[in-house]
Amino acid sequence: MSGTPKGELVCSANDIQVKQALRILIDGYPVAVVRDSMGEIHAIGDTCSHADISLSEGDVEGCAIECWGHGSQFDLRSGQPLQLPAYDPVPVFAVELDGDDVYVDVTNVLNGAAVN
Repeated sequence: MSGTPKGELVCSANDIQVKQALRILIDGYPVAVVRDSMGEIHAIGDTCSHADISLSEGDVEGCAIECWGHGSQFDLRSGQPLQLPAYDPVPVFAVELDGDDVYVDVTNVLNGAAVN
């Protein structure tokens, strides 16, 4: 990797198992750092857009995470809801890997979703 990674150093890639999510606070904002079924790492807003529930406590299947509260699922790449009752997307943030270090940039919202 060339240059300094953008964003906050949030964890090591080894801290997140496949199909697992980790809740991180960046400047007081909750972010779910998620490793999907293929091993890719994503960062999304950790609060379900339907209810004030932590998405990092939900199940990861494929490239989606399910909110344990009411069953809404969100695509980890786009933040779009895949299942009701949620119909608003969650923010998707830029992730950079530097070796095993995972950096998340909450100032770089990839899908244009509102960051509350």
